[in-house]
Amino acid sequence: MSPPCHTSALLLVFMALAVAGAEQSEERSCDVIGDESTESQMERALLKKLEPLSHMRFNVTVEKGKTENYVYHFRVCREVNSTSHDFGGLVQTDRQNGKTTVIGRINETQVFNGSDWIMLIYKGGDSYGRHCSGEKRRAVIMISCKRGVTASSFSIISEEREKEQECFYLFEMDSSVACPAENSHLSVGSILLITFVSLIAVYIIGGFLYQRLVVGAKGMEQIPHFAFWQDLGNLVADGCDFVCRSKPRNAPAAYRGVGDDQLGEESEERDDHLLPM
Repeated sequence: MSPPCHTSALLLVFMALAVAGAEQSEERSCDVIGDESTESQMERALLKKLEPLSHMRFNVTVEKGKTENYVYHFRVCREVNSTSHDFGGLVQTDRQNGKTTVIGRINETQVFNGSDWIMLIYKGGDSYGRHCSGEKRRAVIMISCKRGVTASSFSIISEEREKEQECFYLFEMDSSVACPAENSHLSVGSILLITFVSLIAVYIIGGFLYQRLVVGAKGMEQIPHFAFWQDLGNLVADGCDFVCRSKPRNAPAAYRGVGDDQLGEESEERDDHLLPM
């Protein structure tokens, strides 16, 4: 084989390995039951909401006497063991003999929600055998709202396998992803008040800096539009004085004329002695 052909063959091998590695590294995610065209916007939104939990792994151990000793492994919309390619989203491992059983698969997912919870259902698990008419297992995971917690308290509640059909494993966990969006507690009046105070602060601070740094004002003249506010204050004071006082201030004294009754009697004395004789 010539050197160019040998180089091309090596490149093809490396490209094939890179593609295979990329396919293996890309994890599968939840596939809602039915065709892609039948998936509702709500289901897509809920799966998107659960994405922050997809990188986490959850385990819980259940021990009932000497006959049952299991570990349940769970991932949100991801395979527990991506190398096995079995779509297992919730897997049971028997600690006594190491046998694994797929409880539910992510390629048969159902999801719906309430006001403060999300229900994730994995169907298509391994068959029950002699229980539940041999139907396939399914896992029901109730994710309840708990603010401030990404995910915690994963546990198994019960396994319903005494019925003829519709048997299931029920799990629960807490997570903030199931919480509704918090509404603002501010009323319209509060928002308007905050906006008004903010504008006043900008006006005072900005005007003060402009008067001091650009105009070069000193003292009280640094207050923006000082003359206007001074006149406005005087006008307000005059208006309040006019409206609120019960009687006029500095009223002129009433004029009282001098009557005849206030004049004393004409003196009997005459100045006759002052006349020349």
